[in-house]
Amino acid sequence: MSDSTKNKAKAVVLLSGGLDSATTLAIAKDRQFDCYALSIDYGQRHESELNAAGNVASAIGVADHKIISVDLSAFGGSALTDSSIAVPAAGETTGIPATYVPARNTIMLSLALAWAETLNCCNIFTGVNAVDYSGYPDCRPEFILAFEKMANLATKAAVEGNKLTIHAPLINLPKKDIILTGLALGVDYSLAVSCYQADEAGRACGVCDSCRIRRDGFEAAGVNDVTLYMI
Repeated sequence: MSDSTKNKAKAVVLLSGGLDSATTLAIAKDRQFDCYALSIDYGQRHESELNAAGNVASAIGVADHKIISVDLSAFGGSALTDSSIAVPAAGETTGIPATYVPARNTIMLSLALAWAETLNCCNIFTGVNAVDYSGYPDCRPEFILAFEKMANLATKAAVEGNKLTIHAPLINLPKKDIILTGLALGVDYSLAVSCYQADEAGRACGVCDSCRIRRDGFEAAGVNDVTLYMI
């Protein structure tokens, strides 16, 4: 470990490869954490976001980047893990959409918690957002607070006095402000893939809810949308 990182506090950062997680990694790095990026191959429809996660991790710089496989397609129940369920176009559904993946954020945070404990790390960063998002229940502040409370009851580290903090720096930010924050920190959003059904090259469909939210965010921020679209 270099002299520049050996005295820094460690943080595990969940990195999906999307715009929000890329910004979250940049924020953690800017806060002087020694960042350990964790991406989850959960059986999602495409691998391009995991490829994007690797590109983002390399561009921003991390101490380590792990990709863990947990195949949630074995259960299905989501348009992101079951190819027989169509990804809805933006505005086609009300309420919690078909792209919600049951227990996804609970599982991802649990894996981050396990790695954090082995690293003697008391900080986990997640890019969940409860403003410009698709309405997933596991992106709400109440969920993050509840998970943090659980983590501090469930781990050896916390019982021995090393309290864990879940950081969700984007949770109350509109997409416009997320993008402006990331740009100020030097994030290259052309590397980040947010689309629910991107192709192998990482090009976005342009019609799903995630594409709409991302596109509207760039427009509201008044900056060039660097997203690669299929159409």
